[in-house]
Amino acid sequence: MEKNKDGYLDMELLRFTTAGSVDDGKSTLIGRLLYDSKSIFEDQLDQVKKTSERKGKSEVDLALLTDGLKDEREQGITIDVAYRYFATPKRKFIIADTPGHIQYTRNMVTGASTANVALILIDARNGVIEQTCRHSIIASLLQIPHLIVCINKMDLVEYDENVFSKIKEDFENFSSKLDVKDVRFIPISALKGDNVVNRSENMSWFEGATLLYTLENIHIGSDQNHIDCRFPVQTVIRPQTDKYHDYRGYAGRIAGGVFKPGDEVTIMPSGFTSKIKSIDTFDGSVEEAFAPMSVTITLEDDIDISRGDMIVRSHNQPAAQQDHEVMLCWLNNRGPAPRAKYAIRHTTSEAKAMIKEIRYKLDVNTLHRNEDDKSITANDICRAVLRTTKPLLIDSYRKNRITGSLILVDEGTNETVAAGMII
Repeated sequence: MEKNKDGYLDMELLRFTTAGSVDDGKSTLIGRLLYDSKSIFEDQLDQVKKTSERKGKSEVDLALLTDGLKDEREQGITIDVAYRYFATPKRKFIIADTPGHIQYTRNMVTGASTANVALILIDARNGVIEQTCRHSIIASLLQIPHLIVCINKMDLVEYDENVFSKIKEDFENFSSKLDVKDVRFIPISALKGDNVVNRSENMSWFEGATLLYTLENIHIGSDQNHIDCRFPVQTVIRPQTDKYHDYRGYAGRIAGGVFKPGDEVTIMPSGFTSKIKSIDTFDGSVEEAFAPMSVTITLEDDIDISRGDMIVRSHNQPAAQQDHEVMLCWLNNRGPAPRAKYAIRHTTSEAKAMIKEIRYKLDVNTLHRNEDDKSITANDICRAVLRTTKPLLIDSYRKNRITGSLILVDEGTNETVAAGMII
């Protein structure tokens, strides 16, 4: 593992989200991961122990480590997305603990939108239920590259291999209809710690890896699109000091592809071409840069470039269009008003947008398309046609999760009303 100049380890970052029905043990599982991987402080543990004792529990309730809201602790449910950070010698992790209730679909979409891995929890006593299907469909819709199906509460079914095999078979039959390439199954007990961080002595029949080992070693390098070069410009850097008097750099985060000095590039939407002169980072110049690095690119020619423009390879360009077919997850309690105008944000670009048409509403439990009922409220997912006031530089969401996603904002209240995936 290499160290950078500040002595910090340059470790790969894995983002994962949890999904499962209420009481499947999502928060307990994350608590167990943090506890067994020694990622929590003594005072946090003391507090959890005291709360557990006050509730009359014989064991420490590890779910209390993630349920931060008072209502969550009192009701014993997860309401909002809780983010937790921890690291092992191999990787850094960001966990999004998302709610299981149907009325919090939007919270799950928020937490899962940037994830590399989704942990789908299934209660071993209940097997594959409607909520399991719903969460798997959302994970598939959001193009999360890896699914780890954690069959939890194995301690309550006597660690029976047949129960595990049956649930695995049921899930495989269902998931064959989804667009998910990598699915893995692990039998666990979050409460007792079986196969979470440490191997289970009760399930010697399971020859696969523990959950933490899987999270540490799952290959995520190819999750990013390294083929289509996309660099949305965030800001222009002009220091205008004596040392950097003529410096003009374009800063932002790479959304796809690999950039190198000397590459011929095209600036969109203007269509001007140039060559990359240098790629600068906080730690100095680099010979190549790729997603999701944040860099400053300088060009050999003086071209008028501003925020919202995109630097791409000349022979591989995104589509510039004003009409967009999107899957929208509606986040606001007020549904879309007919012909209402919204602010649309896509990469670093902003425009005005109007919902021209709603094609159908998607039933996230069955994948059924309802073309008769087009009334949209919070947590609904629908296919819609948007028209924007200026062309957006887009790829399909399937091709690139950054240039293929957008949000709609109500200009009156500044609330984000919908998140969209471009088809």
